[in-house]
Amino acid sequence: MAPYFETVKSFADVQIVADGVDSASFLEASDGLVNMFDLLGSGVFSFVQTDLRNNIAGVRMRYDSHQHLSPTLEKLVEVEVQDGHRNSTGCLVRLVRGLAFTCQALQNVQSDRSAELHVCFKRAYDTVLRHHHTFVIRSVVSVAIRAVPRRNDFYSRIAQGGSVDKLDEEMAKWLTALEAIVIRMSSFLKGGGYGNV
Repeated sequence: MAPYFETVKSFADVQIVADGVDSASFLEASDGLVNMFDLLGSGVFSFVQTDLRNNIAGVRMRYDSHQHLSPTLEKLVEVEVQDGHRNSTGCLVRLVRGLAFTCQALQNVQSDRSAELHVCFKRAYDTVLRHHHTFVIRSVVSVAIRAVPRRNDFYSRIAQGGSVDKLDEEMAKWLTALEAIVIRMSSFLKGGGYGNV
């Protein structure tokens, strides 16, 4: 069986053209990221998955109903705001925020080979999401992060019987592309006054 990152749409395959990030391939790659959380174990990050899925659905609803006007995420937002709506734009802001958290957590996993998974996810949470959450949510997140599997177990699950070296290589490409999209979309959303990631 191939490593997880070879079995889903990669962010490295999401087209970025003059008008922005291709909406359809971005949504497909985002679906793959959400499903990755299943490999962390039963319900460990169910709240993150639910949030990501809801936000993907919100963006996809607008895309599906206005495909000809939404070839890129940037166009989707601009046209929605011109129409006097902001629902999908809000969903996109929260989705990019969730992607930023996941990207940073997995980059921490790759850059600090001695750190356990919960440490890598906690660092990412403190940097990306903590200031957006209430005390109650922070407490829930703290418990969930402590429940993530051990680093070796996670790698074993995500490699799916394949080579861990190959997994690292594919994950690095995936994360580099995801980071570029997160940076681009964060800048666009903030610069246009659409929301802060």
